Amino acid sequence: MRENGIIFGLLFVFLIPVTLVYGIMTNFEELVGFPALILTSLMSAFLAFFFIYTDRRHPDQPSDNLDGEVVDAAGDYGFYSPWSWWPLLLGISCAIAFMALAIDWWILMVIVPVAIVALAGWVYEYSRGNHAH
Repeated sequence: MRENGIIFGLLFVFLIPVTLVYGIMTNFEELVGFPALILTSLMSAFLAFFFIYTDRRHPDQPSDNLDGEVVDAAGDYGFYSPWSWWPLLLGISCAIAFMALAIDWWILMVIVPVAIVALAGWVYEYSRGNHAH
């Protein structure tokens, strides 16, 4: 993970002057490229911080071992309910909400409650019904 942090840190260092040069060449009037480069450099900085911080807290990762095998990284990566329909409903409602940004704002008023219900249903899926714990 240390190497990933270094790569994203170098990307951040590279993108800052590129962003400034791009802004100067467009007289800071271009409203897409300059903010996109700023956000990309900030994302690189956040990722560099995350990877370096994670490497300090968990220094011995199986992926860092040059002689390691694939089986060294085996284990539990989380839990997902294969019979759950909530993620599908949440994904569809988020896609429609994203589409609403391009079409018209009133669609958001219709789809945001659906997305909230889908998110609550997914979070509380194991609190009620047949699969309650």
